[in-house]
Parts: sequence; structure tokens; C-alpha cells
Amino acid sequence: MTAAPPRSPGMRIAIFGNSGSGKSTLANWLAESADLAVLDLDTVAWEPGQPAVERPSALAEADVAAFCDAHARWVVEGCYANLVAAALRFEPLLVFLDPGLEGCLANCRSRPWEPHKYPSRQAQDANLEFLVSWVAEYYTRDGPMSLRAHQEVFAGYAGRKIEFRRVPGLSPPEPGVLALLR
Repeated sequence: MTAAPPRSPGMRIAIFGNSGSGKSTLANWLAESADLAVLDLDTVAWEPGQPAVERPSALAEADVAAFCDAHARWVVEGCYANLVAAALRFEPLLVFLDPGLEGCLANCRSRPWEPHKYPSRQAQDANLEFLVSWVAEYYTRDGPMSLRAHQEVFAGYAGRKIEFRRVPGLSPPEPGVLALLR
């Protein structure tokens, strides 16, 4: 039997949703605003230096648990329902971003260069057509990166949770975003 993690006064937040839903932007804003450690789940889901090679789920989930255990104050974000679920035993506030297809596509088309994922802006832009197609499939595909999996994790979580049905405003921060800091 696995022991429950120790309770901590630290702030813990898990954010998930479709690609382009605003997860990274919100996570980074929260991290800066509240001095939180950040884990982008892409960094544990894929083999380092090989973004097309998925790591075994058990290893990625163990890395999530290790990160959550190592920090009293954190935010994790990504589109992997199984990896978000690995963080839920630490009783975070669960934030589900579901701004719809058009909101996600607009964000994907305007996203800044992500140097931790792509060697150059040109390499990232070369992947945009694939990303747009993948974002659209979110609503019909199965698996841990699907709307169905996200809805199941969200519905099944008994802790504090909130769902945003649009991209939350950060400049200035809207009341719903400010509430995440409490």
C-alpha cells in the first residue's frame, strides 16, 4: 500500500487541456506570480533530444510524482491525462482549459518560439500544419491526449477544480485567474 504524500502548506496546481488552450502561458504566469516550480509535461513524456519518441508511461508518471514530491509549491501543465493524474495524489487545484477549437488554433498560430521543444523558430513553424491537424483531432481521438480522457480525469477528481471554457485573460488578470492564487 502506498502512503499518502505529506500535507504541505504549499500551492499546487495541475493544468491540462488541448494543445493551444493556454496551459503553458497560464502556468508560467502563475509560476511568476506565486513563485512556483514549473513542470512542462512534454519534458517527461518524450525522450530527451528525441521529441518524436515517447517515453514509457510508467517512467514519465514516476518523474511527475518525483517532481511533485520534491517541491512544496508547483504547477504542472500538459495535455497528458495520465501524467496529470499522476500529480493528483498530491491534491492540487485542477485546472481544465477547454476554450474550443478556434481558441486553440488561434493560440497555436500565434505561439512564441518554444526553444525547449524546437531548435529554431523555423523548425517550430515547419511543424504548424501538423499541429493544427492534431489540435483538431482532440475532439474525436481516444487516448490520454483526448477531450474524452480529460473530461474523465476532471469529472473523477474529488479535489478543488475549475474549468475555463475560454482562454483566460492574464493582462490584466481576470478574477477567475486571480482566484487560482488563493
